[in-house]
Amino acid sequence: MRGWLGLLLRVVVGVVWIVAGALKLPDPAQSVAAVRAYQLLPGDLATPVGQLLPVIEIVVGVMLVVGLLTRGAAAISALLFVAFIVGIASVWARGINIDCGCFGGGGADPDAASQYPWEIARDVLLLAASVFVAWLPSTRLSLDALLFRRTSLSEGS
Repeated sequence: MRGWLGLLLRVVVGVVWIVAGALKLPDPAQSVAAVRAYQLLPGDLATPVGQLLPVIEIVVGVMLVVGLLTRGAAAISALLFVAFIVGIASVWARGINIDCGCFGGGGADPDAASQYPWEIARDVLLLAASVFVAWLPSTRLSLDALLFRRTSLSEGS
């Protein structure tokens, strides 16, 4: 049963990453502006982070959906969600009202503070799903199962 739950969570988290990255990819300047709006990174670091983040999100998402190097992809996913939770909590605590830029967009939004609890809750659930998938030795219907089949010692003799 854990393998099937892992498959479901793996695909849900993977699709979230693919959608988030695909919505940001066509407008790298907007992605950079969204990263800058958090006011957490030096300006010269915000540019490469903003440009690379959509690509990383898509790669991690595809790896999760197809089940390739699943545990590593899920661990990277978990780290990204921790960073996003910290980022949203940080702007909330500092009284900065910005669109999270999670699915494109970003920048000033006077009504953003009311969304922060929901965005954090969403990311905490996706973090928990990522941790669960990373914890599982394997999930159903994955490329890992085809590429890295475990063999018993008796098969090797």
